Formats: sequence, structure tokens, C-alpha cells
Amino acid sequence: MNTTHSFPQPLVFTVRVYGILIDAQNRVLVSDEYIRGDYFTKFPGGGLEFGEGTRDCLKREFMEETGLDVTVGDHIYTTDIFQISAFNSRHQIISIYYYVKSNVPTDIEVKTTRFDFAPEAINDPNGQAEVRRWIPLETLTEADVDLPLDKIVVRMLKQAIN
Repeated sequence: MNTTHSFPQPLVFTVRVYGILIDAQNRVLVSDEYIRGDYFTKFPGGGLEFGEGTRDCLKREFMEETGLDVTVGDHIYTTDIFQISAFNSRHQIISIYYYVKSNVPTDIEVKTTRFDFAPEAINDPNGQAEVRRWIPLETLTEADVDLPLDKIVVRMLKQAIN
């Protein structure tokens, strides 16, 4: 089936790589983020840089975002639907999700409430801020994450434990 879409040119593919970190207490790590005036909860990870493999990207992103050295494990999901970027309507997102395991204790700074940012961190409407939070895997729902592809991964995680 040939599906055509009318979008402004040029179109760009953006590859994003995300990690699912489940700790010893069976909680999954999420990232609450403030990006240019919008709030998102998503899995940790980010953009693939030119010359980088997906697993190396994820290791770098985890180190940058959490300070954790991780081992990238099994592949979970790669985008199999058409997904426009939430930030640029000319970018099509291809996301790749892996399980990750921390090589060091996961005693990172976390919050217990969604979007628990210091007021000065979100004063700039063009700025960015992020904090991490643990969610028990047994209570995790699609409503806990905001990105459409993350919701697919939540469904997959829930199916895997049931």
C-alpha cells in the first residue's frame, strides 16, 4: 500500500535511542522533561549522532542524563509506524528501544512527583530542564508517558510481565 503525505520539504529522519532501566525493586526509570514550554515524561535516551552506533548512543545518553554507566541489553522495539517529531513537523522519528542494566549502583537523584522542577529551572520558556523518577513496573501505564512510541513500549513491557 502506497501512502503519501503532503509535508513541507525537505524531510529529515531523526533516529532516537531509548533505554528501559528496571532496578532491583522492579521500578522503571523515566525522565520528566521541560522543553521549550512543554512538559513530557519519557524514557531516558536521545538522538543518535553521526558516526555513532545505537548502543553507543544509548550508553552516551545515559551517562549524560543520569551519570550511570550502563550495559545495553536486548532490543525491545523499533518504530514500525509513521511518527512525526513533537518538535519539528519536518522530522520523521525512528526510535529504537533497548533494555539497559546499570553497571554501578542506581543511587541517582530522583524525584517522587511528576514534573518536580525547581522554579528557576523552568523560568525560561525556551529553556530545558529534566529530572528522573522511578515508577513501579506493576503500576506503570500508558498514561505515565507522553510520547506515542513510549506508550507502545509500555504496552509491550506490561505484556512481558503478564
